[in-house]
Amino acid sequence: RVRKSGTWLKTALVTAAWAAVRVKTSYLHAQFLRIKARRGGKKAILAVAASMLTAAYHMLRDGVEYADLGSDHFNRHDVNKTIRRLLKRLADLGCQVDPMPHAL
Repeated sequence: RVRKSGTWLKTALVTAAWAAVRVKTSYLHAQFLRIKARRGGKKAILAVAASMLTAAYHMLRDGVEYADLGSDHFNRHDVNKTIRRLLKRLADLGCQVDPMPHAL
């Protein structure tokens, strides 16, 4: 959450956030899409701006470079939980699915 501060800071953060979410393979783009689906674009962009500010703080404090988590971060979070949730949803819709592991 971005607290009340100088309007220039919030404006600069939101402008930078809009630029950051245009990169399709970034964590910030995935975060934006995930929040936008439920809360809308403006709240999502503010959440991304707050994440960018938090990341900048930690980079300055710890002296480390930015490491992007990738656009598939939320998909990798808990694969088995996602599979169970989607199978239950299909069963609720009346479909019977036999899950098989993906052959590599």
